[in-house]
Amino acid sequence: MPTSGLDRKASGSVVSKRTEGLLNERPSEKRTSWNIPASTLSKNTRNVIREIVEKLKLTPNPDKPMIPLSIGDPTTFGNLNVAEQAIDAVKRSIDSNKHHGYAHSAGHEFARAAICKYVEHQGSVTPNDIIICSGCSSALEMCILAIAEAGQNILLPKPGFPLYNTLAESLHIECKYYDLLPETNWEADLVQLESLIDSKTAAILVNNPSNPCGSVFSREHLKKIVEIAERNFVPIIADEIYEHFVFPGSEHVAVSSLAENVPVLSCGGLTKRFLVPGWRMGWIVIHDRNGVLGEVSTGIRNLSTRILGSNTIIQGALPDILEHTPQSFYDDIIDILHNNAKLAFDILSEVPGFKPIMPAGAMYMMVGIDIDNFPEYQDDLHLVQELVTEQSVFCLPGSCFGIDNYVRIVLTVPEDMIKEACIRMAEFCDQHYKVDNRIIDKGLLFVGKY
Repeated sequence: MPTSGLDRKASGSVVSKRTEGLLNERPSEKRTSWNIPASTLSKNTRNVIREIVEKLKLTPNPDKPMIPLSIGDPTTFGNLNVAEQAIDAVKRSIDSNKHHGYAHSAGHEFARAAICKYVEHQGSVTPNDIIICSGCSSALEMCILAIAEAGQNILLPKPGFPLYNTLAESLHIECKYYDLLPETNWEADLVQLESLIDSKTAAILVNNPSNPCGSVFSREHLKKIVEIAERNFVPIIADEIYEHFVFPGSEHVAVSSLAENVPVLSCGGLTKRFLVPGWRMGWIVIHDRNGVLGEVSTGIRNLSTRILGSNTIIQGALPDILEHTPQSFYDDIIDILHNNAKLAFDILSEVPGFKPIMPAGAMYMMVGIDIDNFPEYQDDLHLVQELVTEQSVFCLPGSCFGIDNYVRIVLTVPEDMIKEACIRMAEFCDQHYKVDNRIIDKGLLFVGKY
């Protein structure tokens, strides 16, 4: 006999009468063929760098080995190696047999406590203010997801890391761009920045030190950004993954250390400073001195449950990594990056057609292109493509970062490789840079026919 609203069919299955009724009411909605559409989110997700690079026809010169100055992974070339102390810490974490299971979705408390100590320079926080994520990119995504929604907007730097755009626009969050000015070492155009703020502005994103610019904001400049945020009651998302990649003569100041009344979500991680992007260890530090981010903080914690926590092996090693990696390890990396920056700047400064801007930190340099004096090429994409064809040197075009007529070069390559790349770039300019119907070759002007 049927029981409790259930009916048994001839097949032997048990079907609720409600479900059977729904199926009978909507027979026309059944699929009659394979038609599986992608989700709106997936269709709206686009990676600008990938889109641009895939359109380029890159055919390196077979007589010259390829030098990719485009890859933002410090491990690519094998000249920068992970500290032994960090590797040993991971081995101990594995051997302990204590870190193979799930952690709290926000991360083990002992790991969050270690991060608290590590970020003391940002301002006083507790383990409850830390969310451990799967890399800094995951931290950025969680911050944007928690603080903004469709119809709102966030302010992003231009030039800037294109992942910000990818994360926001896929959710129908509008991206508004404030300019970083090359003539002032990539400081933000503060007047323009404030003019972009409206009632729908959910956050200002500040990337300091900058990818792709390699700039480091002064304390005074950061204070002005904080003042704008405070006047307009807009929180700040701080991408500070390069906070310790600062060259001699410059100082990194955490924006949260200046923001008494402005809430800041600071995103960081092991990725760059510790040379371990593949370990996927990042974090969010919630600086909310006046308790105005209550719902957002809860939202971030809710979002952390979507992945059930970050890599627990690395969490187990985190206290030792953060405390026992020697200062000499960090200093050696900065020395390598700074020396490469100076080398590239010195060579390219002498090259007609290129205008390098000396970075103050991070691991990149932006190089301006006098595109009008390269009449053979339509834009920076075209020039980059031909630079690969002739010289087997690949730089990312400025278009990838929202700015035309620049290229970004990576400074993590071995010294001899970056020297060779810059010499080849100079050779390229010798062949193609033209002024008033003349070509500059080896520092001399002569009439050319074009």
